Amino acid sequence: MEKLFYSISEAAEAIGENVSLVRFWSNSFPKYLKPHRTAKGNRQYTADDIEVLKQIHYLVKEKGLTLEGAARQLQAEKASVSKSVKALESLKEIRAQLMEIKNSI
Repeated sequence: MEKLFYSISEAAEAIGENVSLVRFWSNSFPKYLKPHRTAKGNRQYTADDIEVLKQIHYLVKEKGLTLEGAARQLQAEKASVSKSVKALESLKEIRAQLMEIKNSI
């Protein structure tokens, strides 16, 4: 069962980055990321927020775009970016499975 909210450390783990980068991106992309705040002020991310973080990660880390370029890309082609991220995740999962099979032989 999927959780309603994820902590910032869980969000960071989901994209394979550190907490400070997730915090930085949350501040840099307020139009796309609006984490819920607890009474203590801790950020909590929804599954949709994590998908946006994955898209930002793809644009910045994989495609090498600047933050401004990533924001423009999200604005113009969000659906296309989402499909690319999902395809990349699927390929990574397949590769991990193949490596597991190779190591068991």
